[in-house]
Amino acid sequence: QVQLVESGGGLVQAGGSLRLSCAAAGRTFSTLGMGWFRQAPGTEREFVTAITRSGRSTLYADSVKGRFTISRDSAKNTVSLQMDSLKPEDTAVYFCAAYRNSGIFRKWGEYDYWGQGTQVTVSS
Repeated sequence: QVQLVESGGGLVQAGGSLRLSCAAAGRTFSTLGMGWFRQAPGTEREFVTAITRSGRSTLYADSVKGRFTISRDSAKNTVSLQMDSLKPEDTAVYFCAAYRNSGIFRKWGEYDYWGQGTQVTVSS
C-alpha cells in the first residue's frame, strides 16, 4: 500500500503562486509514476499534470500548460506542483495520485493510489 500526503494548499490572489507537495510512503518511490488532479465543487475530477517514474517525461492539461510545473525529488520521496499565474478558475481541491504501470497517463482510472486532497482557493 502507498500513502500519499499533500501539503501547501491555501488562499492566494489571482496572479499569485503556490507550491504543493506530496510525500509518498510505502513503496519504492522510483517505481511510481505521479500525477496531480483537481476537483471543483459540482465538477468531475480533472487531470492537471503527470510525471513518469524517471522524471524524464511530463504531461500537462492545456489549461495549466506554461503556468504549472511538476517535479519529483527521489531523495525526499516527494512530488511537487509549482503553480504560477494562478486564476480563479484554478480553485479546487488538488489531489496527488500515483500509478504502478510504465508510461504516463491522463485518466484517473490509471492511478492506483490517491491522497486526501488539499484546498487551493484563488481570489479575484
